[in-house]
Amino acid sequence: MDLLNLVNGRWTEGSGPEFADTNPARPDEVVARGRAASAEEVRAAVGAARDAAPAWRATPHHERAAVLGRAADLIDRSAEEWGRELSREEGKTLAEGVAEVRGAARILRYYAAEADRESGEVYASPRPGENLLVLRRPVGVAGLITPFNFPVAIPAWKLGPALTYGNTVVWKPSSLVPLLAMRLAGALVEAGLPGGVLNLVYGEADAGVAIIEHPGVDVVSFTGSTEVGRAVIARCGALAKPVQTEMGGKNAAVVLADADLDHAAEQVCLGAFRSTGQKCTATSRLVVEDAVAGELLRKVAARAERLVVGDPLAAGVEMGPLVSAAARDRVSAGVRRAVEEGAEPLAGARPYEEGDLAAGWFTPPTVLALPGTDVDVWSTELFGPVVGAVRASGPEEALRLANRSEHGLSAAIFTRDLGAALRAVDDLDVGVLHVNSESAGTFPWVPFGGRKLSGFGPREQGRAAREFFTQTVTVYLGAPA
Repeated sequence: MDLLNLVNGRWTEGSGPEFADTNPARPDEVVARGRAASAEEVRAAVGAARDAAPAWRATPHHERAAVLGRAADLIDRSAEEWGRELSREEGKTLAEGVAEVRGAARILRYYAAEADRESGEVYASPRPGENLLVLRRPVGVAGLITPFNFPVAIPAWKLGPALTYGNTVVWKPSSLVPLLAMRLAGALVEAGLPGGVLNLVYGEADAGVAIIEHPGVDVVSFTGSTEVGRAVIARCGALAKPVQTEMGGKNAAVVLADADLDHAAEQVCLGAFRSTGQKCTATSRLVVEDAVAGELLRKVAARAERLVVGDPLAAGVEMGPLVSAAARDRVSAGVRRAVEEGAEPLAGARPYEEGDLAAGWFTPPTVLALPGTDVDVWSTELFGPVVGAVRASGPEEALRLANRSEHGLSAAIFTRDLGAALRAVDDLDVGVLHVNSESAGTFPWVPFGGRKLSGFGPREQGRAAREFFTQTVTVYLGAPA
């Protein structure tokens, strides 16, 4: 498969370095090849977006929405095929891949429906014959930088609001998952998106920097690591350019003594191991009330040991590989360091040494009993299928331990006590809280984002996305004298 950049409505081979998209389950298998965009091509993409902006902004909202709706239909019809390609290039299971593609269609439909919702507000004026209108206008050209772990869903939840509100886009996806980016952009083009409204450029960090630095880009939306996200925030601050970032997470699941332990164990494992733990909302910390810690940890470890790991396209497989050799090595090193610091392996923890699992970028689902919260794995995001557990003397200490993190994206609490759940709502310093369900998972009609080092700027998804992709104009509308 040949990968092409999209600039000003034309699919073109880049003139930058060549790159290959490989299958993490079989690293010798090439899924697609292409060339990155050069600096000149990135500049051309921004120029095309600026040129297309006035006409797209002037296009009636319902016409813009119709493009998103038609694209959603195309995506739904291609869900099985795209889901298979997603599994081949990213590594999540086929069921997860197909579900993600269908989720992207649902996201676009949600933002298509924005055309039927209110688009402004009317206020009373103290002056006779006057009304105060608060209208929303597009911000201009949006630079979007997206990660590998949700190669179609995360782009959809940035592209959907950017386009429906009348902005034009320059998008740089992760070079680890370029094929699904081309598929998504292609569906929007086939659905009737005018040339220049969406521009897709491949590249590494230098392409992202070029987008951020370009004076023709009005706002930047970034999803990725905390380290890179902080650099993006700093640079956009220096440029006085609005920025939205969704960064890392060290998400805690709190299991209290009154919880349904079978349900809690299953949900903790889903949160920790689905998508091979490569989710910013994945469960990577587990806080268990001491009275039930032994039983709960035995259940979690047993479920982790039973998990079927293998080729994500194979029937019955529950967890695929990590996305790259670097990811596998980072996770293995983190687990090794935790054991050296006193963690007790309850499941996994040993790298695969033979067979197909050793040949691909696989790592076992790992459960660690931690000696305390001072070990590195408690605070450092490994972005893999690893969960570290500590014990708490009671509910109050459990919440304190869960809050002991620089990140604040997501959390989960398992309890039958409504009062304890409400205390968690008040006390846990996170942007997303799940009560009696896994820490991962989000719906497109509600806000998504984190606290502390997990996020910066307006929330994504739902109507909250308007706060980033639109700007208000206050109109004092008076009758002529």
